[in-house]
Amino acid sequence: MAIKVFADGANLEGMLDMYENGNVQGFTTNPSLMKKGGVTDYRAFAKEVLAHITDVSVSFEVFADDVETMEVEAREIATWADNVYVKIPCVTTKGESTSELVRKLSADGIKVNVTTIFTPTQVDEMVEAVDAETPSIISLFAGRIADTGVDPIPFMTESVKKAAAKPNCEVLWASTRELINIYQAEACGCQIITVPNSILAKRKNIGRDPYEVSLDTVRGFAKDIAALGLHIQPKARVPPAATCQIASFQHGKDFYQLVEARNGPRFGPKTPKRGPLLLLWPSEEPRGYREMLNTRNFARREEGDVRFGGYLP
Repeated sequence: MAIKVFADGANLEGMLDMYENGNVQGFTTNPSLMKKGGVTDYRAFAKEVLAHITDVSVSFEVFADDVETMEVEAREIATWADNVYVKIPCVTTKGESTSELVRKLSADGIKVNVTTIFTPTQVDEMVEAVDAETPSIISLFAGRIADTGVDPIPFMTESVKKAAAKPNCEVLWASTRELINIYQAEACGCQIITVPNSILAKRKNIGRDPYEVSLDTVRGFAKDIAALGLHIQPKARVPPAATCQIASFQHGKDFYQLVEARNGPRFGPKTPKRGPLLLLWPSEEPRGYREMLNTRNFARREEGDVRFGGYLP
């Protein structure tokens, strides 16, 4: 695929593992991820990441909520390494656009990743603001748009067309929700998509036969059912398998007659019972006999040429 896959993360070990395995082509971070990852020293964390990851882009976000302090932080972050992109939210918490700050930083050669973009107007402002010669990224939160019940595909497709006016501006599909989003993002023309680890792990399923996935799903359900140990009907109505003594076989007609039932609840009183035989075995115990008792009924006769018979009670 032509689209570049970036990983969201703020866990150094996980980031390095993905980097060394060549699973991704870049990284992004944000304050929420850092909080979740337990980062306590932003600068130290960033420096350690950049000491190991040197040849793909890494985006670090400003923390300030006013444009003036954002600029100070952005210029500081930009000095940390050549492969750093500075993440700038497109608005402050008061709804103030950061387009003029983006314009100033980009004109000074600072690579920006403008984030939290949701509307066509925001796309227009930021595409116009970034410098044509300086590499930049605009991050559109397609997944969160979809969470509102709106199809993000038209918005993403149109935004890619708008960004084409600035050849060094790449469109990033953010807030990925499922594996198919990678294909959708590429079809829209996005150059980048950020993918969480939980979805990256599903790439092993690409190309799998749907029938095999169906079987695996059913097996997973069965495993969970067994672990739960629950029953839809009372246990008394689902008696265990029984092993009973055979009094005689009616050879040629494959019928058995039971005179001793060792599991009374299944067969009731110890009265003779007859029924069709399903299977017959000679003197040797059948393979898997003990396991078969869990699902089938077996009768036993110690003498003669037939020792075991499978039957329906």
